[in-house]
Amino acid sequence: MSSAPHTPAAPAEGASKPSNFLRQIIEHDLAVGSYASRRWAGTPGDAAHHASAPHDPARIRTRFPPEPNGYLHVGHAKSICLNFGLARDYGGVCHLRFDDTNPEKEDTEYVDSIIDAVKWLGFDWNGAPDAAPYQASDYFDFMYRAAEALIERGQAYVDEQSPEEMRANRGDFSKPGIDSPFRSRTPAENLARFRQMRDGQLPDGAAVLRARIAMDSPNINLRDPAIYRIKHATHHATGDQWCIYPMYTFAHPIEDALENITHSICTLEFEDQRPFYDWLLERLIEAGLLAAPAPHQYEFARLNLSYVITSKRKLAQLVNEGKVSGWDDPRMPTIVGLRRRGYTPQSIQLFAERIGVTKSDSWIDYGTLEGCLREDLEAKAYRGMAVLDPVKLVLTNWDEVMGAGHLEPCTLPALPHVPEGQPEPAARQFTVGKEVWIEREDFEEVPPKGYKRLFPGNKVRLKGAYVIECTGCVRDAEGRVTEVQAMLIPDTKSGTPGADSVKAKAAITWVGVADGVPAEIRLYDRLFSDAQPDAGGKDFLASLNPNSLKVVSGFVEPSLAQAKPDQKFQFERHGYFVADRADHAPAKPVFNRAVGLKDSWGK
Repeated sequence: MSSAPHTPAAPAEGASKPSNFLRQIIEHDLAVGSYASRRWAGTPGDAAHHASAPHDPARIRTRFPPEPNGYLHVGHAKSICLNFGLARDYGGVCHLRFDDTNPEKEDTEYVDSIIDAVKWLGFDWNGAPDAAPYQASDYFDFMYRAAEALIERGQAYVDEQSPEEMRANRGDFSKPGIDSPFRSRTPAENLARFRQMRDGQLPDGAAVLRARIAMDSPNINLRDPAIYRIKHATHHATGDQWCIYPMYTFAHPIEDALENITHSICTLEFEDQRPFYDWLLERLIEAGLLAAPAPHQYEFARLNLSYVITSKRKLAQLVNEGKVSGWDDPRMPTIVGLRRRGYTPQSIQLFAERIGVTKSDSWIDYGTLEGCLREDLEAKAYRGMAVLDPVKLVLTNWDEVMGAGHLEPCTLPALPHVPEGQPEPAARQFTVGKEVWIEREDFEEVPPKGYKRLFPGNKVRLKGAYVIECTGCVRDAEGRVTEVQAMLIPDTKSGTPGADSVKAKAAITWVGVADGVPAEIRLYDRLFSDAQPDAGGKDFLASLNPNSLKVVSGFVEPSLAQAKPDQKFQFERHGYFVADRADHAPAKPVFNRAVGLKDSWGK
């Protein structure tokens, strides 16, 4: 689904949302007009580009800037909902921007998957529903110009130490760094050498461009950080136009400034980089290349979700080693995996809102995410009956009471509680006959204490149909029950005057043999059995849950056979299921378990 465009407007919902430190910052900035002087020419650009433009109609600008080097996961979903949600709530615009500064790891496959994920979550970007995403590579020309400006102002130099020498001379938390022997080059010498880097005259690793700040800074990130490196690699967007590429820490603040971002929201690991973010923007504003006021970076705690890993490297290992079927395996925490599992955009948005935003790391229980899905699907997932471990139930007096071959039509509501203002959907239609499928666990020849389902002499109701009385069973040579037998009690059909004439201790779900449809049911569970599978250097593969997927052959009622791929249902008593996006077909239904009706993990 797609949301409405993020056109600038007065804050509609900001005050009604749970407050957090980011909302408080934004509300303060709006109240004092921190960014009211900004101008916007309609597209990103430098100070000259925006100078004569009208004032920016967006009250704030945020951004979601993924690197297109993998599939987005649930942690990215939190950031998407946060950045796009803040822009929506405060009359702003959120930008989708690809930080594509590393040509060796990036690919258009990931670009396409990210675009699809953001759209699926319900957001559009850059001020219009069909706007093209921005890309760091769009700004390579400006970034190069900014680098030359720093060189000319004595604020950057070309360093030709080896990586090992640079690392050793950088110092550590207990001792200051040592100046590079190349740090004293003149701006003219540095400019000439940098242009040789640009023109491909130096091999990979031969030199880097470093910002000239302070090698004795207590913040190691300010000890002349590298801002450009040589990479003779083909870029997915710019081809072979460049053989030098900006470092992320150099590119990121420039991208924010060119795009008029007001609140640049990152996870906590970027907190130590904020001083360089500020230093660089101050220098480029002083040089007249960027307009003031500069964006400001804020950090929040990333998502730590129990029973999940979010390392792209480890997720890729799961895929490459065949531990899962692919990036969209329903056990994966990727957005494509969650979508195939049966998660909805609304449930993920609810999850992001419910867990909130803080500046301190904490663990969120996976059950919170599952609870949000249950809450979303409860009111809108159509009901249906399915039998996952089938055994045949034969009504031995059916032919005598109802007539040989007779099939009695039955109905049940598609939704037990229709939300106010919505039309009631058509009732489900199915039939009961002499033979039906029931769950194997619904029969016990010798019932345990408190058991209320089928055992000899006990009466139960076939849900939506008749009351029956169990008479016994048939077993094979190994003693396994192959058939349960019962007697139909006439005139007890649900919805008829005699329905309550005979009391039944329980109602069980079932599927008619005559009109039930065979289906493949994939019972997914958590991929890991350890709540923190990769914490403390543990081998995460050692805690793979051997029962994370069980495939069974079952039967579903006729209404479920009409399911379309990605359609969600509640299988009564079993949980919420989705028709698989990839493999489901009317001739061969395939359903994935999204989540059980209640949290029973480890219980």
